[in-house]
Amino acid sequence: MDLAIKPVLLGTDLLVYLLIAMIVMFLLSLKKNPQNRDRWRQVFSTRTGMVTFVIILSYISIALLDSLHFRKQMEPVAGQETTEVYYSNTINSVLDVMLGEMGENTERTYSAPLSLKSWVNENVIAEDGSITRAQPALVHAGQHLESPDDKVADIIWQSLVGAAKGLALAAVLIVLHKQMIARGERATGIRSTLPWRSAWITLAIVLGLLGLLIHLGNLYHVLGTDQAGNDTLYDSLKGIRTAVLIGTLTTLIAMPIAIVFGISAGYFKGWVDDVVQYIYTTLSSIPGLLLIAASVLMFQVWIDNNPQFFEVALEKADAKFLALCFILGITSWATLCRLLRAETLKISQLDYVEAAHAFGIGHAQILKRHILPNLSHIIMITFVLDFSGMVLAEAVLSYIGVGIDPTMASWGNMINLARAELAREPMVWWNLSGAFFLMFTLVLSANLFSDLVRDAFDPKTRVEAAKA
Repeated sequence: MDLAIKPVLLGTDLLVYLLIAMIVMFLLSLKKNPQNRDRWRQVFSTRTGMVTFVIILSYISIALLDSLHFRKQMEPVAGQETTEVYYSNTINSVLDVMLGEMGENTERTYSAPLSLKSWVNENVIAEDGSITRAQPALVHAGQHLESPDDKVADIIWQSLVGAAKGLALAAVLIVLHKQMIARGERATGIRSTLPWRSAWITLAIVLGLLGLLIHLGNLYHVLGTDQAGNDTLYDSLKGIRTAVLIGTLTTLIAMPIAIVFGISAGYFKGWVDDVVQYIYTTLSSIPGLLLIAASVLMFQVWIDNNPQFFEVALEKADAKFLALCFILGITSWATLCRLLRAETLKISQLDYVEAAHAFGIGHAQILKRHILPNLSHIIMITFVLDFSGMVLAEAVLSYIGVGIDPTMASWGNMINLARAELAREPMVWWNLSGAFFLMFTLVLSANLFSDLVRDAFDPKTRVEAAKA
């Protein structure tokens, strides 16, 4: 029996699944490490920690839904008798299914948010055959209305319907979560003191807003359309996966290099330290944008010369995106490497490390038990801080034309396309609004969350708090 869909596994999809698996393994490891568990409890004991975590988790969930890809089965041609099944060259995701027809409702060109007419004047043929310049009606906006005068009342009603759907889903999730908390409290006999109410309120707001936007977005263009007629809200939501991946994958690629080189240089010293310093000094001396641009262009040439490795266009864009993450990762580890090297130099001279050497304990055990645990706060803080930095870096790279492939949805591409639109008269502002709002929310949440992580894991901060 042939399936109506064909699952597609992109390279970045594998990394998303690996990221989720690492998060699960990290959560399970907290059971064996009560000290780290208490530190994370300190992060989530504040309302800010709960609110920002729910927002970040919402972005990750959307990215995961957009990483479950498949190709639809094509309908057989009328009159053609064949047993072979053909699939569309367009790759869809579960997020596309949840967004409905939003991505397929394209117009001819620009249209303003929640408008029923095109933003650009075109030649319109009147009933008497005369040609006039006017704004034609949109094809996929407000078609269910009996009269254009009903638009305002319909938008209010449909917004309430969409928000109600999102709030209903939030209510189900909150009830299930409350039951899980109650079951855990009965099992341990300890009442949870974490501010779950803040998390629940944030979840209700996020799902209510998503429900409103998705429901209304299938009836109107909530954030208008771009020059090609694509729905701006759809492109903004699809850009979440790109931002989350480039923020996490790039950081995960850079961190192992920085950790190995930084700790090795600070612990073994001598020629190892000289080699590591030479490598990151040489890397830092090369202008970052030029190095990244040259590497991306070289990989683009390889993609163009080897089309046999890519079955559909999205696989090419995904390969370029994966290469960009790798390039950003191997060019952004120098700063963390310096920090770890300096901290390792200091820790390796402490009494308990010298005592471990005197007792004949091996280097591997000393690094594992004494060096790495004392560097965990630096690694954790840097990871959260670099996440937001890489999200912004993607926007800058796409702005100068060496970032994500134009066929792949990203906030950087939207900002790049909007720079000419801001100079128009009247100004086309809405194509920038969706990318700006979602990027601002994600980066702000990541920065606020990183501040709490720093306060919980940084020993200096804890000592100062104890003295105060």
